[in-house]
Amino acid sequence: MTQKKIIFIQYYKTTIGEVIVGSYENRICLLDYRYRKMRSLIDKRLLTCLNATYFEKEIPVLRAARLQIKAYLRGSRTKFSLPTKMVGTPFQLSVWKALKTIPYGRTISYLELAKRIGNEKAVRAVAAANGANALALMIPCHRVIGSNSKLVGYAGGVSVKKRLLKLELKHSHNPNELPFFLADD
Repeated sequence: MTQKKIIFIQYYKTTIGEVIVGSYENRICLLDYRYRKMRSLIDKRLLTCLNATYFEKEIPVLRAARLQIKAYLRGSRTKFSLPTKMVGTPFQLSVWKALKTIPYGRTISYLELAKRIGNEKAVRAVAAANGANALALMIPCHRVIGSNSKLVGYAGGVSVKKRLLKLELKHSHNPNELPFFLADD
């Protein structure tokens, strides 16, 4: 039997909730909400596919991730510059790669995302892959909205999704030009 590898993790309290950040071979493989509904499924996929176990310890790449998360949430960082390790099926990987092309401060629909990967009929599968994303913020699944411009589904909750989109719009556009779906209730 092969020895398990280690995913070094840390928990980090942010202005949008507590997150878990993990590194596998000095690449970020996990940046997710600690208390999300799919937490156990995400963990099982990572631990099984990487033949690893979690070990809580601060290491340089996790410290760098924490600093970049903090800067992003302040609005002073628009991109993450850390090496990542995406763990998923080929279909999930294609969706996550497409998510990374959505510019800061912009949104697209699930249908548009399905079209970007060349399968416009896969809207539900695209939404499921979006929900299985283990690298929140770094792979910006919060930038995907319903075709009717409604804010639907997000691991951190729809209210956090709205806050993230408002933050990005504020730092990339005129904040007085918020789309109607981000207007205060």
